[in-house]
Amino acid sequence: MLTIHVDSRGRALAVRGEWIADAGPLEEVAAAHPPARVREWPGILTSGLVNLHGTELLEEAYHPDPREADRLGTEPLTGDALAALDLDDVRWGASARRGVQRMLAHGTVAAACEPLRNRAVQDAVRRTGLGIVGRLGRPAGIPSLDPCACGLPLEFPPARERGSAARFAVFDVADEAELAERGSGTCLATVVAGRLVYRRR
Repeated sequence: MLTIHVDSRGRALAVRGEWIADAGPLEEVAAAHPPARVREWPGILTSGLVNLHGTELLEEAYHPDPREADRLGTEPLTGDALAALDLDDVRWGASARRGVQRMLAHGTVAAACEPLRNRAVQDAVRRTGLGIVGRLGRPAGIPSLDPCACGLPLEFPPARERGSAARFAVFDVADEAELAERGSGTCLATVVAGRLVYRRR
């Protein structure tokens, strides 16, 4: 089944399986794929965001389970708070899955990481479909689930076009400048490997 995603600017992406089958103005894409289902989104459709602090957020932070919120809170634990936890592979893997889910809720489709050393984290991240891009050394800025809040310019993957991976996000803003100003908490939806992996309720 082919689905066309379109934003308020009329920018459309036709998705078939894990790939972009077509991209361009809605009128052209819809005319080329008449039986497709059309999903309209307010705001802007983008190629999604790259979180530059993937290692820090996935392998050097613990994302508490909601059932632990009364004891550990809801924010990622790092430093001494992380060191005080006795984490086995099961808890590391679960933390990484929760961390990825929180990244997806911010329109993140890829994270920049040094090679991940924790096997449980590697496996958990691979299963989520989050893209991993390499990096050399530590980036500046403050690690944050919101890439707009880390103090660095926003980084987007290459624009989605015909034949590229179906990996993108929709933000409830008028343009990229408003996105940078209001932050990625404005994310409405994130698509990875052609699947809607996050949708704001």
